Amino acid sequence: MPITRSNRFVLKNIKHIEMTGVLMRIFSFSLVSWLGPASPFMFVWVFNTIDAVMLSWCSLLKKDAAYTLLNTFWILVGIIGILRAGGWL
Repeated sequence: MPITRSNRFVLKNIKHIEMTGVLMRIFSFSLVSWLGPASPFMFVWVFNTIDAVMLSWCSLLKKDAAYTLLNTFWILVGIIGILRAGGWL
């Protein structure tokens, strides 16, 4: 993966970006757990997909295959969740 300006920024701030992504994921799943069917599902899926992109980017730069696979899987799940929450699927 080429070291671009954006990749340098992520590498410089990787611990903060990873912690933010993890906290976002905890928040989104906690919201669903607490609110159940009354959850704002579109918000949750968009929020969860953004954290999956952040965590995937970090794991790609760290060359961590397991977390890259896990988080890119969550991007796919998030896209499906967004499509379902929006009534497009």
